[in-house]
Amino acid sequence: MDWLIWTGAVISLLGLAGLIWCIVIAAKAKRAGLADEEMRARLQKVVALNLVALFVSAIGLMMVVAGIMLG
Repeated sequence: MDWLIWTGAVISLLGLAGLIWCIVIAAKAKRAGLADEEMRARLQKVVALNLVALFVSAIGLMMVVAGIMLG
């Protein structure tokens, strides 16, 4: 079950990279000094991406735990 642990770790790191990318995008939008409506539009896209990245990270962590329990 080592392959499940390592695959889960890689997937979890991809999700973490996505979360960091969301933080960077939100910080750039905040520094841009946009109007309220445009800021909301950008942040709505970031929220959707954030949820996907969080889901991917959670799936990776579940794979790691499953690999540890089965191994």
